[in-house]
Amino acid sequence: MTKLTLGTHPFLLGFEQLERLVEHTAKTGNDGYPPYNIEQTSERSYRITLAVAGFAEDDLSITVENRQLVIRGRQRDDGSERTFLHRGIAARQFQRSFVLADAVEVQGASMENGLLHIDLHRAAPDTVLQRIEISKGVS
Repeated sequence: MTKLTLGTHPFLLGFEQLERLVEHTAKTGNDGYPPYNIEQTSERSYRITLAVAGFAEDDLSITVENRQLVIRGRQRDDGSERTFLHRGIAARQFQRSFVLADAVEVQGASMENGLLHIDLHRAAPDTVLQRIEISKGVS
């Protein structure tokens, strides 16, 4: 008996990369920092919000690399000699990645009250109708 996986199902031709993408995403274990929300703001729009308290806009970078939205944060050392009695506010670098579908584009990003908002929009798919002619067999 043959086990069918998502990429080898007979009705899903050309989706082998989808199974690899799911496996890759499962292996990239994020440690939960920084916490984030994903919300649907309209039928075709989404917003990712990351809690980045303590990070300035210059400490953050947002890129799209091979259909992956990558957010990186690195706080600069302010050079001061501070002595903490308790340090509960995280001050570490991070990288958070999100896989984007082909039709999803980043519309923009903004910072507000320690929250980084990244707005995404999914374009409406084009309806394509293609007629395939049947050729006559050669005898």
